[in-house]
Amino acid sequence: MEYADERMADLMRLYHEYLRECKHISLADVYEKIVNLPSRRFWVSSTHALKVVSAILRGEDILLSMRRPKAEMYIEIFRRVMQLKEREPSTSIAKLCEQVVQQPAPKIYLSPGSAKIMIYQYRRDKRRNG
Repeated sequence: MEYADERMADLMRLYHEYLRECKHISLADVYEKIVNLPSRRFWVSSTHALKVVSAILRGEDILLSMRRPKAEMYIEIFRRVMQLKEREPSTSIAKLCEQVVQQPAPKIYLSPGSAKIMIYQYRRDKRRNG
């Protein structure tokens, strides 16, 4: 994935911020909470966002084959691209996708289970590699 390291850094930031603010930590709740916290950006390349947005514009049912967090992310990206297109009709969809994916996202768009696995793997690798 093109932005894997940056996404992981953002996920770990959310994880540590959430843990610092907790008075009582329930690991079962931690992952559910952090995946719904605002993220620094949409963790997808503008090229891939353009492919999905273009497919939606062509009427393809591309979202049906995606897991829920990913489909939700593309729905939000599509919504923002269309809002920008109304304000900037001469701007290409590709340019609009570039702008949108760099905007803050309402959440990190991972399932709690995926976040848990990623954090465990990150922490394990960090311990092994110092």
